[in-house]
Amino acid sequence: MRLGVLDVGSNTVHLLVVDAHPGARPLPASSTKRLLRLAEHLDADGAIDDAGVAALTSAVAAAAHAAEDAGAEELLAFATSAVREAANGDAVLDHVAAETGVRLQVLPGSAEADLTFLAVRRWFGWSAGRLLVLDIGGGSLEIAAGLDEVPDTAVSLPLGAGRLTRDRLRGDPPSPEDVRETRRYVRRQVASCVREVTRAGTPDLVVATSKTLRTLARVTGAAAPAAGPRLRLDELTPWVPRLAEMDLAGRHRLPGVSEERAPQLLAGALVAEATLDLLGVAEAVVCPWALREGIILRRFDAIAAPVASAGAPGAPSAV
Repeated sequence: MRLGVLDVGSNTVHLLVVDAHPGARPLPASSTKRLLRLAEHLDADGAIDDAGVAALTSAVAAAAHAAEDAGAEELLAFATSAVREAANGDAVLDHVAAETGVRLQVLPGSAEADLTFLAVRRWFGWSAGRLLVLDIGGGSLEIAAGLDEVPDTAVSLPLGAGRLTRDRLRGDPPSPEDVRETRRYVRRQVASCVREVTRAGTPDLVVATSKTLRTLARVTGAAAPAAGPRLRLDELTPWVPRLAEMDLAGRHRLPGVSEERAPQLLAGALVAEATLDLLGVAEAVVCPWALREGIILRRFDAIAAPVASAGAPGAPSAV
């Protein structure tokens, strides 16, 4: 089955088309992305402005056509924090559906954490033991921990790299006072959930997902080990003041930093450092699978369940 997954985030609209069937690893067929920065289209009342609605509608229509051209049998379309928290979110969803025929499903932060955790569990397998999963998006930070495919605890905090950059780190480079205050704010937010996360037990493996954390691992670390790229606290910490002093052009010149990611790199570093430090984590392994793959896996699990039930001993045969 060819399946399209459309991810409307705070930064981008990303379409991933995969070939998969229940029990098999999804194989990417195509991937297209459009930079949107929807969070920058919020007005003083927290509503997405007309330009943002138009840009979102255009991006969703283009993605729907691309999925159709790719031969996708089904399109799973979802939106995260930028639409979830917009004052006019329901009206925006209705407008997009009327104009494009695509109804975006809004995921709560806890669902983002659950689905990302599922993807990480499937990637590393049961032998990885107890997992702690960290994901920094454009609008929020998700932390999930547990031993099974569903985390024992899942937390979503308003610490997305795009959100913090827009609301608290406006200068180029931002002022030292803004950086200090943002650091204090981030650490207070993370500290508020430490007890809840640590109650899930000591992790056997700490995993980082999302483009922000992958970029930070690339910038701060040496050559990736055979086991894959890792984000180490001792390598990240000295980079935070360096990033704070760089302007946007300087961050963009760093190896592996895209134009899309450069504006938010400092905010991401502040969140990553605080999270690793306050949770007592020395390093996190970077996982290539995250929310989109979790949605794909959950969809195919739902397809497989009736099939398994029909084939069980004593079950009636499918007609």
